[in-house]
Amino acid sequence: MINRLAMAGLAVMLLGAPIHVRAQGMGMPEPPLDPASKKPLILQKVGIDQKIGQQLPLDLPFVDDHGRQVRLGDFFGRRPVVLALAYYECPMLCTQVLTGMTGALKTMSFDAGKDFDVVVVSINPKEGPGLASEKKATYVKHYGRPETAAGWHFLTGTEPSIKTLAAAIGFRYAFDEGIQQYAHAAAIYVATPAGVVARYLLGIEFAPRDLRLALVEASENRLGTVADQVLLFCYHYDPATGKYGGAVLRAVRIGGVVTIIGFLTFLFVSLRRERRTDAHIPNRI
Repeated sequence: MINRLAMAGLAVMLLGAPIHVRAQGMGMPEPPLDPASKKPLILQKVGIDQKIGQQLPLDLPFVDDHGRQVRLGDFFGRRPVVLALAYYECPMLCTQVLTGMTGALKTMSFDAGKDFDVVVVSINPKEGPGLASEKKATYVKHYGRPETAAGWHFLTGTEPSIKTLAAAIGFRYAFDEGIQQYAHAAAIYVATPAGVVARYLLGIEFAPRDLRLALVEASENRLGTVADQVLLFCYHYDPATGKYGGAVLRAVRIGGVVTIIGFLTFLFVSLRRERRTDAHIPNRI
């Protein structure tokens, strides 16, 4: 119970909430603080450095949820990929991230295994394919489309492979010896079929619109509809928030074009009507 309370406090801090949970009074020593920031020192090692355009190391070896030796690149090449770094025995934050990701995906018309793939990599080298298989079953069931199971991949691996992938994507994490848990931030990532990092979606809840637009962009517009193209013209990705927001300049330009078209249409109709009226008035001498 104590470990779960401590982890809950750590998760709140990592999510940036203006709440400070202290261990005092719980029978636990307080974590060492950075005198400058008054934050636990372990949080200095945790964060996300966005590396949009970074090529992922596709040759890294992992083990899939069936216990087979695989390469990261085995899940790329055909479709964009929704990537998450987590660990399967995480008591709180990882579950929230994966649940939020799956909840956003299930509202979309795109299908895993057909339009995109999901790849989840454990950051705990002690976890194995048994745990990975259990987690996959949980989230495929939550997704509600059992026929898409082949599009979900839960991987485990050695510490060198995990650290290399984490460094490539800018995912900084640390193991807290005091509570025997990993401290990490919350995000998912969208990569192109070639394995290039395209978008970071931050937090534990992901707007379906944001995730859909990220997949459309990562697919180089092979996915999506005309409506998606219009949305991408009107919205732009903001790396600071990890979300898509309204592009004001584009909206102004669209408004200007619409205004001009409306004015020209009005002028054309008015002139045509005036000519018809003049044609029906008999000439007077």
